[in-house]
Amino acid sequence: MADSPIPVAVHGATGRMGQAILVALRERGDLRLVAALVRPGQVGEASARAFGIEGSEQVPDGAAPAVLIDFSVAAAFDRALDLALQRRIAFVSGTTGIDARQRAALDQAAASIPVLWSANFSLGVAVLAKLVGQAARALPGWDCEIAEAHHARKQDAPSGTALALGREVAAARGADFEAVAQPWRAERHAARTAGEIGFAVTRAADIVGEHTVLFATAGERIELTHRATDRGIFARGAVAAAGWIAGRPPGRYTLQDVIANAPA
Repeated sequence: MADSPIPVAVHGATGRMGQAILVALRERGDLRLVAALVRPGQVGEASARAFGIEGSEQVPDGAAPAVLIDFSVAAAFDRALDLALQRRIAFVSGTTGIDARQRAALDQAAASIPVLWSANFSLGVAVLAKLVGQAARALPGWDCEIAEAHHARKQDAPSGTALALGREVAAARGADFEAVAQPWRAERHAARTAGEIGFAVTRAADIVGEHTVLFATAGERIELTHRATDRGIFARGAVAAAGWIAGRPPGRYTLQDVIANAPA
């Protein structure tokens, strides 16, 4: 007899990514939506009716999710992580803009539940991050600038993915990211300093997501770029991660773990 579908709760179900995740869940026979969690005042607005449920602020009575997928905003992130901890269920999050305290909370939660946070759930971006690390190690003296573009309503800047790529560069070069990152050069009215990682941000229309990492030295440059044209790629990646992590032991997991252990 086939295994029963894994019960899933989605936090941030009315957002752009939350809605895309609901669509992605409908494409999977091995996962089942049991709760579509929304902000106060948005009860009933989530597009979860295809599953026979309505959006709500709390997990409905009788629902027993094995994993919580969180795509919300930094201000709502703590609530989502607390819910996963209270229920001792796996936690998959793509919420960006979280601060150092919240990143530390993920580490602490991983002692009790399986946790997977990623700034980007695209397979292409995972490959890009590897290439960026390789380039940074091979070109230690080259300048590095990171440019990103997203839709006009995105709240955090630079994007979580851009910052994650910057961390890859810093780690590859043995540098302290906080010391070398320069996200707001225009506010400093200053020229580039040696070793810094600069960021440029575009917010316009309905751009799904674009990231370019530039390495440059006198007379030449290398640009590594990823462009997303459909946010469904992120939703499918998050849903795949949810299916993979449910039932695993407590710990911090990465999208690389999901990719490396995916069935051939």
